[in-house]
Amino acid sequence: MITKQEKESAITRTLAYLDQAGIVLTPDERQKIEVADFGLSELEKSGLELLTYVNTDRCCAKELVIFPHQTCPEHCHPPVDGDPGKEETFRCRWGVVYLFVSGEPTPNSHARPPAGSEPYYTVFHEIELRPGDQYTLMPGMRHWFQAGDEGAVVSEFSTHNTDENDIFTDPRVERITRVSG
Repeated sequence: MITKQEKESAITRTLAYLDQAGIVLTPDERQKIEVADFGLSELEKSGLELLTYVNTDRCCAKELVIFPHQTCPEHCHPPVDGDPGKEETFRCRWGVVYLFVSGEPTPNSHARPPAGSEPYYTVFHEIELRPGDQYTLMPGMRHWFQAGDEGAVVSEFSTHNTDENDIFTDPRVERITRVSG
């Protein structure tokens, strides 16, 4: 759970990051920024700010804003009702993001799971994305990501999105953010 003030502050910061990345938003889009704390109540450590432009039966496009060292918890996009699961491409627009997937663990990686949540992270092959770099995640691929020192802005292009069906390694995660006060 986050407070109303934390949410408003995160939205203000998110708009500044998007501006820094040169991403122009309409007034309506500026009102649609989402703040996800994943029910962990530690937004600065585990969280994500996002804007969904479109999510049709066939495709989805979003901007993801990740504050410095903020982490999106490990998860995967499973098959749903005959659909094989979400395929997504991350393209870094600003800053640096460290994406972790299955594979040989990267020695001396640049990112670490948030303190206290280490047992819920199982994939440690690091892919470093800088502006202009992109990586495609196939359906069902377990992954997590964390911003570098400055934070990051990442564009996500994917097949239809059903966040509510994502499977998180951490059983404490709640996809819907609750706001108090």
